Amino acid sequence: MEATERLQEGEFVAAELRRFRAGAADNGQGWTRGLREAALERFLERGLPTTKEEDWKYTNVSPLARTPFRPARREESRVAAERLASLGLAWIAENRLVCINGHFAPELSFSEQVPGGVKVASLRTILSRERELGERFLAQYADYQTHPFVALNTAFMQDGVFILIPKGTVLTKPIHLVFLTTRAEHPLVSYPRNLIVLEEHSQAAIVETYGSPEQGVYLTNAVTEVVLGDDAVLDHTKLERESRNAYHFATLQVHQGRGTNFFSHLISTGGSLVRNEVNTVLAGEGAECTLHGLFIGDGTQHVDNRTRIDHVEPHCSSRELYKGILDGASQGVFNGKIYVHPRAVKTDARQTNKNLLLSKDATINTKPQLEIYNNDVKCTHGSTIGQLDAQALFYLRARGLGEEQARSLLTYAFASEIVADVKIERVRLQLENWLLARFREQGSAEARA
Repeated sequence: MEATERLQEGEFVAAELRRFRAGAADNGQGWTRGLREAALERFLERGLPTTKEEDWKYTNVSPLARTPFRPARREESRVAAERLASLGLAWIAENRLVCINGHFAPELSFSEQVPGGVKVASLRTILSRERELGERFLAQYADYQTHPFVALNTAFMQDGVFILIPKGTVLTKPIHLVFLTTRAEHPLVSYPRNLIVLEEHSQAAIVETYGSPEQGVYLTNAVTEVVLGDDAVLDHTKLERESRNAYHFATLQVHQGRGTNFFSHLISTGGSLVRNEVNTVLAGEGAECTLHGLFIGDGTQHVDNRTRIDHVEPHCSSRELYKGILDGASQGVFNGKIYVHPRAVKTDARQTNKNLLLSKDATINTKPQLEIYNNDVKCTHGSTIGQLDAQALFYLRARGLGEEQARSLLTYAFASEIVADVKIERVRLQLENWLLARFREQGSAEARA
């Protein structure tokens, strides 16, 4: 495909291209110009991904090209505060950092319970005022050469959140990052960019939430880069609760040092077309990671999950469990790879994907993968696809539950393994209540049909 054809397919970036070429995209960060130009050149060179590419075989992004997105602007904070409260997001954590339409909103953010020495700021502020810090981490881990949406984000990023936790610091209170998109006359596009750095022997829990109080059409193209110094511990939870008409493409890129522990909990329930990528590189001996994910779709939702765990150094371990629940005519994708490098002796890795199809029209494409270049390892992977157990349904109904109640209870039980692992109590309780309500409502709709 010629470059001009690819540009035509990617017409939704036209407004951003004009702003970029007019010099309006730097936000005073002139030193990032070269990085942005390189990322933009790479995107224009390769274009939007197509289903002819193996990594995008089951996800068609052509609806993006047909939608006339415009760069998002920040709304008045008073209106945004009301909408934030309507999503029930205000009480997840004592420390909250909010971005509205991709722009940091200091008037909605507070971090009074963050210990002294911890640096919490808008990414725009860091890139403008602390160039050395920005250059050290920005775009050093999330690869815009191979990921087209990372390239777009790198070229057009406007703002986001920067967190630096100094050596030996332990955060006793979680930090909640909220990315809210508000409705506008035209479809919006935003490019949140986040940098999270934990220095040696530090610990933290961070929640990222993406959502909207309205059923507007918009695109969120987010990138979060995480760097863990030796012996650091991070518990990371992502809640994707976008509008049912929204598009969500996000990459979480993690770099782990020696002896680190990384826990990822991904709960994806919103959006029309969604792709979540979680990639972690175990670059230090003895590093450990756990990736847990739950994706739920109904109607015509399409939810794509792609993970990659790179075992680079010896004596590292990884555990991965992703579960999908699909109803209606929804489509799910799981594509997970464990890559064991030649020097990664004594690797211990386990990958599992389990899927529950609640209707005959729901589909799942699953591809767990192992790529191993060392013989002294212990690695397993597997995948299952099934429906609600008929015997379990019969058992529950025989004890007085209606069919709707029995189906809801079994569906919740399937999801609860992932939700129960969420360590932040407020988040876990909110998820449990939300899932119970959703499955009850879903069961009622099926009964009426």
